[in-house]
Amino acid sequence: MKILHTADWHLGKKLESYPRLPEQREIMQEICTIADTNDVDVVLIAGDIFDTFNPPTEAVELFYKTVKKLSNYGKRPVIAIAGNHDSPDRIEAPDPLAVENGIFLLGYPNSKIKPIELESGLKIIQSEEGFVELFIPKSKENLRIIFTPYANEHRLKTAFNIENEEAELKQVLADSWEKLADKYCDTKGINILLSHHFFIQRGKKAVEDSDEEKPILYVGGAQAIETDLIPKQIQYTALGHLHRFQNIGTDQNPIIYSGSPLSYSFAEADQKKYVNIIEAKLDAPVQFDRIQLKSGKKLLRQTFDDIDTAVKWLDENKEALVELTIKADEYLSSQDRKRLYSVHNGIINIIPQIKNSELLAGSDNFIDLEQSREELFRQYFKYKKGQEPNDRIIDLFKEIIA
Repeated sequence: MKILHTADWHLGKKLESYPRLPEQREIMQEICTIADTNDVDVVLIAGDIFDTFNPPTEAVELFYKTVKKLSNYGKRPVIAIAGNHDSPDRIEAPDPLAVENGIFLLGYPNSKIKPIELESGLKIIQSEEGFVELFIPKSKENLRIIFTPYANEHRLKTAFNIENEEAELKQVLADSWEKLADKYCDTKGINILLSHHFFIQRGKKAVEDSDEEKPILYVGGAQAIETDLIPKQIQYTALGHLHRFQNIGTDQNPIIYSGSPLSYSFAEADQKKYVNIIEAKLDAPVQFDRIQLKSGKKLLRQTFDDIDTAVKWLDENKEALVELTIKADEYLSSQDRKRLYSVHNGIINIIPQIKNSELLAGSDNFIDLEQSREELFRQYFKYKKGQEPNDRIIDLFKEIIA
């Protein structure tokens, strides 16, 4: 059985005010082509389909057109779960029509797919909350998926009817996974875990990633989940959330973030983007091969000491989206800015850094933009309120960023 794993499409997302929808159309078509070229049997989308709870109409249309192509009129099942950027209700809204085309959209940890058999031969064998088993006619094998769309603490407690405020939610998830795996995941089918949460290896430091995605761990987000809580029956764990492709498991037991198909912040500048193709067999370790995506503009960030060098570099990188840092003895003049923008229409940010210490000493408005967003917020809060923000305010700020 061949499975394509992708995630974090963030359809409708902009880079500052720069629209990315044209690039997203290209990258969606490329993913469809990869699925066809590699004769994929199943497609898994591990959350963050959209960038906001209320995505623009063009983004919604692009999603439906893409999954329709991927499903090949019900011959190739597409299973997509909600991420922390998605509205679970919106994800599940078109369910009856989608299911008829072999597209299964899951918004909640306790979502359930009704039994169905399509003309293509695709069949839901059995299902319950958080689990589905499909018969894939092309491979003539059964695929079992334990799925957990993103859920914050409130949503998880509601899904699992948890009244104990002190309950450790990651253990509740682990117990649910183990129960489902023991009940359904024997060696007579392919066993997959599909989730949009933050996983770490026990005893190891969390892997740094996009500035925009780390705050899922803070107040209102779900707890980090140790990889050893994944049931032993699972042959492949398909994750969404982090934007860089990474295997936090092993080659024998892959636990993989497929990453986003485009670079969505300058923290991801120069990253290569992939989808993952898995070849799974009964009662054996899976084989997987990441395929690099070629569509979309590169994100580049560069620092210069003078305008002339910056202009030359911009002229050589016209197809990229760029963030410039200009170090100078004086503040950038409007003429310098106009010159930079005139040579390149993909400049997202120009960050001035003043080297003249005397000039800085005389300025009450200097802000070091290389600081973290949390530190910038602390300074802003103190400027507005005359005091440092307490821990509760900082936690709320991190929740809003998430």
